[in-house]
Formats: sequence, C-alpha cells, structure tokens
Amino acid sequence: MTDHNHGTTAPERGHDHGNGPGHDHGSGQGHDHHHDSAHMDWEDLADHLEGEAEFQTPLLEQATAWLRDLLTEPSGPGPDAVRRVLDVGSGPGVTTCLLAHAFPQAEIVAVDPTEALLERARDRAARLGLGDRFRTHVAELPDGIDGIGDADLIWSSKALHHVGDQAAAVAALARRLRPGGLLVVSEGGLTSRMLPRDFGIGRPGLQARLDVLLEDWFAEMRAALPGTRGLVEDWPAILTSAGLRSPLSRSFLLDLPAPLNTSQRAQVTRQLSRFAQMSGEILDEEDRATLDRLLTPDDPAGIARRPDLFWLSAQTFHTARAS
Repeated sequence: MTDHNHGTTAPERGHDHGNGPGHDHGSGQGHDHHHDSAHMDWEDLADHLEGEAEFQTPLLEQATAWLRDLLTEPSGPGPDAVRRVLDVGSGPGVTTCLLAHAFPQAEIVAVDPTEALLERARDRAARLGLGDRFRTHVAELPDGIDGIGDADLIWSSKALHHVGDQAAAVAALARRLRPGGLLVVSEGGLTSRMLPRDFGIGRPGLQARLDVLLEDWFAEMRAALPGTRGLVEDWPAILTSAGLRSPLSRSFLLDLPAPLNTSQRAQVTRQLSRFAQMSGEILDEEDRATLDRLLTPDDPAGIARRPDLFWLSAQTFHTARAS
C-alpha cells in the first residue's frame, strides 16, 4: 500500500514533515480536516509534525548521506560545491537542519506557506548553531516559489501531493535549479507496520483495513484541491518531463524492532490517537473498540505495554539533475 503521508499515521498533509494511516508535512507541505481534507490547520499540527519528523530522523539521515554520495560521483560537483539548498515544504525544519549538517558549505532555505512552522524552523536552527546560514521563506507551491532564487539542491518531501497540479509544481522546482543541480522529491513508499497481523484483540488485519481508509481519504483530499489534475504517479517520468535528466530512485527503511522504547511508543500513540480522532464513524464498532484498547495506557494489550510493538516503514526518494 502506497505511503502518502509525510510521515505516519493520521490523515494530514505532507511536509517533512514523513508512514501509516495518514498524511503529514515531515520533511516532509509538503494546511483541520476532520471532514475538510483539502484545508488543514498546519499551525495546530505543529507538535505532531515536529515529533513525526524527529521520529523519522534515522531514515532521513540515510537519505541525505545518499545525496552526498550522488554528488560525489565523477559526474557530480561534489557535496562541498553545494552552496544553496531549498527545503520546499519544510514544515518545522527538522529535515532542513539535517540538510544543513549534510552540506556544511551551503546556505539553507526552509520554504513553507505557514509562518508559525517557519518560526519553529528558525528556533531549531538557532539551537543547533546554524543561524548564520539558515534562512526561511514563506511561499506556497507552485507559483509562490518564483521569488526564492536558484539552488544547487532542492528537496521536497511529501509536499507535492497537496498541490492540485503536481506536474506544474515539479516544473516550477526544476526551473529553480542551477546547472547540474539536483531535485529530490519524496513521494511514495510503503505504509508503516507496527503490530502483528493478529495481535490478540479485535479482528486480525486492523492495519490493512486502516490502509483502505487512508487510500479513500487520500483520493478525497486530492479531488478537493484547487486545480487538481489527474497524474500517473511515475515520478521519474514526471521529473524528466520537467526537463531534468538522469533520474534515480531509492527507498530507505525505518526499521525499529520490538520492543520499542518509551519515546518510540509515545510517538506511535500520538499517531494512532490522531487517526482515532479523525476516523469518526468510518471505523466499525469492533475496530473502534480495538483502537480504544490500544490507546488505553493501563490496558495490558495497549501500546504502552505491548512487548510486540515494532515499527517498519519505507520512504522513497526520486532525484534528477538539471542539464
């Protein structure tokens, strides 16, 4: 099942903001949506988005290391030649700061339409000592990025699926690349798994049923976006249609075996809680009761106490170069 979120569980937007029943910023835009799935309050979701991206950090570090390797290849300019990086759909800036560490010679620009999230990004950068080369820019894809200047590397994680015309958004990003520059788009992957198919309460296969709800939500969200256009989600082809060359794709795992530690359990609990809040009457009575038990702290079968709780997800990154 395709992973549409920026991260993990409850239906939301795609910033870094990010792999379960949901769509967030995370890294990746990647803005309430109990029933209004095309209009989300990203400021209200800030804590969730930041926690999600921090949870995904081991996977994101793998991806940024891969980018450094790509840029080190004989045909590449080398990572130290990267002087300007844009994180488009940055959310609270967790991935933006990882990119700053991966490319220490570069000016780093967090681009997002939500000023409150950019304020968080600036605060994080200051805490990490990155303030002298860290910038923010308020902009919405696709038209709003015309004024942000060019870059050697542009990263957009789980933001494009919140744009009605995704091909136009990719073309707009491609126009901002310097010669030989690299565009990195993260859309797709595999939905997370955190429990066995049969985990002892309720009907087996709960997560597969949540996947179906996620797919339905995602289709509804896409259909409600302004100017939405159907698109075959062949990202290498989309990148080359925008005039880029040498497309490459690679997926990275976030593999946290059982038993999860306390902070990891807390993140899973937050994600399942959002899904429980937003699924309303969509789930049948038995599945709602199962989610309630999973989220009850003193229930021996709940997330807080289960010895079999794990996390396994995959996130896919697509790249291509400017001529």
